[in-house]
Amino acid sequence: MRLFKKILLVVIILIFTGVTGLFVYLYTVFPKVQAAPDISIEQTPERLERGKYLFNSVMACIDCHSDRDFTKFSGPVVPGTEGKGGMKFSGEELPGFPGTVYAPNITPAALDQWTDGEIFRAITEGVSKDGRPLFPIMPYMEYRTMDKEDIYSVISYVRSLKPIENEVAERDLDFPLNFLVRTIPLPNDLQTKPDKSDIVKYGEYVMKGAVCNDCHTPMVDGKFDKEKMFSGGQEFHLPGNTILRSANLTPDNETGIGTWSKEFFISRFKSIDAEKIHKTNLKDGEFQTIMPWTMYSQMTEEDLGAIYEYLRTVKPVKNPVKKIEVAKK
Repeated sequence: MRLFKKILLVVIILIFTGVTGLFVYLYTVFPKVQAAPDISIEQTPERLERGKYLFNSVMACIDCHSDRDFTKFSGPVVPGTEGKGGMKFSGEELPGFPGTVYAPNITPAALDQWTDGEIFRAITEGVSKDGRPLFPIMPYMEYRTMDKEDIYSVISYVRSLKPIENEVAERDLDFPLNFLVRTIPLPNDLQTKPDKSDIVKYGEYVMKGAVCNDCHTPMVDGKFDKEKMFSGGQEFHLPGNTILRSANLTPDNETGIGTWSKEFFISRFKSIDAEKIHKTNLKDGEFQTIMPWTMYSQMTEEDLGAIYEYLRTVKPVKNPVKKIEVAKK
């Protein structure tokens, strides 16, 4: 019995040492990113205009970092809340989501002590001012390959937002992701924005900025199913037991957009009447969506058309999607 106790004690010590060593390793080696660059971004009219377009439309940063009114179609942003943060992401809205995460306040009230380099690193590498890894619902894995000048423009525009004091709750990730999240951020791999004459490459660039993949690709065990890219089917839960599923964007003729013309694709966005959306409250049972139509509808026809041309090149996937249903209580 005495020998057994000694062996058990040794095993416990070894386990404790191993776990402690793993934690020390995770907290000293990761995240494996660069130091925040020493930059000071000049706020030019051109950068402000480009940043405004990217922030409010293509990248739709305003979508997650503001309050949205889901009594209206597509949940338009509540005026006066632009950038204040606080939107919650959890398993209630996103089945299988590993914890609870809140979008941070990105107005100057929260970022006044951040350098331009620290904001740049957060957007392109997913690391906060204090070195804390951001959860990748913030799509830094897509932004890490964007053009540097576009990121500069976004930062310039963020600096121009109205300061809003809003203390946002801390995230609460499930074990072991609360530790493994440190291994996700990577050094950025900035690319030059493709010339618009190469419409497919340019369309891929705009699509990455708009992060279409994140909502329109099925996930298996928390990872995107690479065999079904853009084929839709991700579930989103809304109040009233309404289940939404993202559409199939592949060029499959039966279940995707294979029969759509470019003109029809563009019209799906441009037909959105933003003013009407903001003024009309939905009735019970009316169709609702989290797709930020009011933001994407502001994209230029050129950019929307380029996304269409890129989507025509992805692998067609037959994936019939029931876009909306009301779950039984």
